[in-house]
Amino acid sequence: MQAKATLNYTRISPRKVGLVLDLIRNKPVDLAEAILAHTPKAACEDLQKLLKSAVSNAENNFQMDKNALYVSQCYVTPGPILKRIRPKDHGRAFRIYKRTSHITIVVAEKE
Repeated sequence: MQAKATLNYTRISPRKVGLVLDLIRNKPVDLAEAILAHTPKAACEDLQKLLKSAVSNAENNFQMDKNALYVSQCYVTPGPILKRIRPKDHGRAFRIYKRTSHITIVVAEKE
């Protein structure tokens, strides 16, 4: 049995989120929470909330034991890109891409 939580349209680059997701993949939930709490990356705050949500989904919707949960899957996909213009010299325009992410965390019980 698996429980999942998704976070859509987060204003952080998928590349930055992927670095942190690699740290918690296939780890027990309590260890993953500790890693996210002590990693100085911008994505950690959103991922902590998302992991807590996935654990709550597992406990309340599927009656799973919190102590037996681990992060079975976690992945990020790019969302829509907000395109902005920054003026440059000689009348040129410089494109700024503000990237967004769709993040998914799936937790499952150890067999």
